[in-house]
Amino acid sequence: MEKTSRQQFEFKAEMKQLLHLIVNSLYTNPEVFLRELVSNASDALNKVRFLQVTGEKVQSPKLPLHIKIEVDEKEQTFSIEDTGIGMTFDDLTGRLGTVASSGTMEFLQQLKDGKNRLDGNMIGQFGVGFYSAFMVADQITVETRHANADETAWIWVSDGKGTYEIEESSRTERGTRISFRLKDDHKEFARAERIRQLIRKYSNFVDFSIEVNGEEVNSRGAVWHKNKKDVTDEERNEFYKFISNDFQEPLDHLHLAMEGRINFKALIFVPKKAKPDFFRVENLKSLQLYSNRVFVQESCEALLPEYLRFVEGVVDSEDLPLNVSREVTQHSPVMARIREVLVNKIIGMIEYWAESEPEKFHTFYEEFGPLFKSGLNSDFANRDRIIELLRFQSTQTVDELVSLKAYVERMPESQKAIYYLSGDSLEELKRDPKLEYFRKKNIEVLLLADPVDAFVVPGIGSYKEKPLKSIEKADLDLEDDPEEEKESGRVSGEALDRLLAVFREEAGGRLEDVVASKRLVDSAVTLTIGKEGLDSHLERMMKMMDQDTGPSRRVLEVNPSHPVIRNMSRLQNAGSDETVRLMARQLYDGARLLQGELESPGEFVARMTRVMELATK
Repeated sequence: MEKTSRQQFEFKAEMKQLLHLIVNSLYTNPEVFLRELVSNASDALNKVRFLQVTGEKVQSPKLPLHIKIEVDEKEQTFSIEDTGIGMTFDDLTGRLGTVASSGTMEFLQQLKDGKNRLDGNMIGQFGVGFYSAFMVADQITVETRHANADETAWIWVSDGKGTYEIEESSRTERGTRISFRLKDDHKEFARAERIRQLIRKYSNFVDFSIEVNGEEVNSRGAVWHKNKKDVTDEERNEFYKFISNDFQEPLDHLHLAMEGRINFKALIFVPKKAKPDFFRVENLKSLQLYSNRVFVQESCEALLPEYLRFVEGVVDSEDLPLNVSREVTQHSPVMARIREVLVNKIIGMIEYWAESEPEKFHTFYEEFGPLFKSGLNSDFANRDRIIELLRFQSTQTVDELVSLKAYVERMPESQKAIYYLSGDSLEELKRDPKLEYFRKKNIEVLLLADPVDAFVVPGIGSYKEKPLKSIEKADLDLEDDPEEEKESGRVSGEALDRLLAVFREEAGGRLEDVVASKRLVDSAVTLTIGKEGLDSHLERMMKMMDQDTGPSRRVLEVNPSHPVIRNMSRLQNAGSDETVRLMARQLYDGARLLQGELESPGEFVARMTRVMELATK
């Protein structure tokens, strides 16, 4: 686009929605605007400092790296200026005119649907913290010049109501100045002492000088370089909020100072709650990387495996060169050792929660369990530790989760396997006919309603020499019940064989087999997995991900003791073949319906009407 001296632009539709909410709906904690603007200024300074220490040429190289805030109580004005990297024309249109985070749009939709409430504290989570200034101002002016000497300086102006203007500026030094007049009901932020108080509260640890009306306010100094005994809970928590854009205090933290084989310092936090767009793979961020207090990477993927990227924080190592690149970090032996220590410490913290702080563990597992469990298929060095931290619902638990260790400890000696069943929801699993035998025999079954479980649990294989087995499998080694065998009226022998043959014919070759069931107690039929078949829940998920697993042939199990099966045998003996076939097809399709595999519900309902018609003659 040609850059003329003055241009007007419209905000993107989603940005208009967000601005409208900010300006008209936010009344709580407007002071966060200062934290967001200081955070942005600090990021800009980090970026230009990195360019300088790696030998890049920058505009105004002798400028000190600092943040200046000027307020005028009489005029009710506020300005914040940094000597950071500045913004280009494209930055102004691309970053200040568009919502970059896909999670923002999701959140806006939830607001419309009444599922969420917008709080000023949350605004930084969506990468649009700059706009929190519209809580306290009617119009904002941004004057900026990029650190690249060839870039032009620009002025950006908007009232936040739908449009913004950009024109060329005469600014000669790199950096950004944001200024506005405060609304009457927020004139408290024009008092220098109020701003100093907020800087000390939110941004005292920023590693650049922050001046308010010419007076340096913050103590400066990287929190992670301090002795952990010298860092207060308040200072630590505010640092967490600063780097994470969270509005709550963290669930827990690790403050590390490692010396010896590898030297690094780290301050790592576990959030109490996952962010709205957390489980999008593209949104999984890693820790910030510093080299001897100089910012290097915003999200250094080499520091942590994907399954531990629920943590927030910083790692600072003097053993890494300042010009370390993304490619170098991925293959650096120093980085590999740091990663090994971090993984060990984070898993150790989770193990401590599981043993000594169950409430923390429960919060963590509820929020980040699905991601953490995925480490079972990727981190083979810590596989056994991850397995010990897995938790599941089961047929013998109500509000608590059970570990594999606890499950095995309460198994009767005669039980040879750990049993599980996976499905879309806990309520659906509890109603599954396949559980009937296990309930009757008082055998505990793990209920896997988390989609991740369907991928990770079969891969465990065995635990404490006990194999993990899905009760969907047709070839389970279930004990015969002598009393049941003697039951009067139970279909058996040739009569049973003839009836099973009808089920096979009505299934039209889609079944691997039809057999008499040992597991059913109250239900007439159920579908189980054949020798080569996939877990039905896993198969559905694979299809949803457009992964063709091929047709899985099931085994239909028929309960010879069920009244319907006994009546079908009686009708077959009486020569009512058409009715028997109708009922066999209906039972088979009913089992497919429960499995989520029925393609023609209309035909099923029509057949059900016909069966009812025959039953009421």
